[in-house]
Amino acid sequence: MATKPARIATGSLPSFDLVRELVTNAHRQSRHLVEGAVADYVPALARVSADLFGIALTSTTGELALAGDHDAPFTIQSVSKPFVFGLVCQALGEEEARRRLGANSTGLPFNSVLAVERAEGGATNPMVNAGAIAASSLVPGANAEEKWRSIREGLSRFAGRSLEMDEEVYDSEAASNQRNVGKAFLLQGMGGLDFDPVQAVDIYTRQCALGVTCRDLAVMAATLANGGVNPISGEMVLASEHCEHVLAVMVTAGLYENSGDWLYDTGLPGKSGVSGGMIAVAPGKCGLAAFSPRLDSAGNSVRGGRVARLLSVGLGLNLFASRPAR
Repeated sequence: MATKPARIATGSLPSFDLVRELVTNAHRQSRHLVEGAVADYVPALARVSADLFGIALTSTTGELALAGDHDAPFTIQSVSKPFVFGLVCQALGEEEARRRLGANSTGLPFNSVLAVERAEGGATNPMVNAGAIAASSLVPGANAEEKWRSIREGLSRFAGRSLEMDEEVYDSEAASNQRNVGKAFLLQGMGGLDFDPVQAVDIYTRQCALGVTCRDLAVMAATLANGGVNPISGEMVLASEHCEHVLAVMVTAGLYENSGDWLYDTGLPGKSGVSGGMIAVAPGKCGLAAFSPRLDSAGNSVRGGRVARLLSVGLGLNLFASRPAR
């Protein structure tokens, strides 16, 4: 029987046989959870089966551990935000990206207008909707189509395969985007957006409708864990210094108003999405992804959160865990 790894942040993952065993066990221990509800404010998302549940873990050396519905397709939604922020850091530099987008926690829901109103120049955080819309407008490109191409190609490099937009989800979200459009005009009025607000929201909506699987998200997260090098393709996607800043903003607001509780429980940078996708990053070790559409009141996957807590402990991933020096 494999021994349990020490609960410390330093070192490497245990044997991958144990990793796969713990991933399988985390799926078995979490699949009974029926709390939460599928997002219903976007009709295309409301039709997704609440019973879908997958886990994927990719190590920085490219090994995979999979369980459940790991190949079920869904849309990336807000899990796209840290990767687009990385593209902005790469294009503008980390200091300009912080100046334009902010880095502090809002302490408010992902779609809060108040967070925009009380931030200087509307700079909130690229993990919440207003900041993410601004980030989407700052990626390289002279017009909306070129910016969309930069995002799709950039996120495809993170995943190690070509990602395509789900037209049904895009149409469904575009038809109910009035709140995001309102925030974009507010941002423009405060000097926080120097691109056409309607086009900026459309780029962001397309970005959220990119189709992924749990395995894709684990590879994307592992790329952040691996200093910006995709561990499957071997491509340098993002400079390592930008990975540090992406992980920092994930810590501040990746789980929205529950980010503090998440960090308290897992000790990891994380990001959730309204489709039920979720990632966690253990720098130097692995990227973890889960998919389960049942969401809590803050819009975070209930089963995904349980999986992250179990594997953070079981695999010794918590960045704040240590043991006394001998």
